[in-house]
Amino acid sequence: MTYHYKTKGTCSSMINFDLEEGIVSNISFVGGCNGNLKAIGKILEGWKAEDVIARLKGNLCGRNTTSCADQLALALEKAMNE
Repeated sequence: MTYHYKTKGTCSSMINFDLEEGIVSNISFVGGCNGNLKAIGKILEGWKAEDVIARLKGNLCGRNTTSCADQLALALEKAMNE
């Protein structure tokens, strides 16, 4: 299933991804640091959502209280609980 998550507190405004049987694919970010966010999507392709959450949740960007990676973890948690 394809999910769209509106981010909060980041340069990126939206995260899109597919989640099938707990596996994440087709991760893309709208806005933000284009090269870094494309790399995150490529690196995490095919990972278990629970592993992505464990690695990225709580990751901060500078002085912000979140990051694009943290927002991805939150988006995956939400998707898994739907």
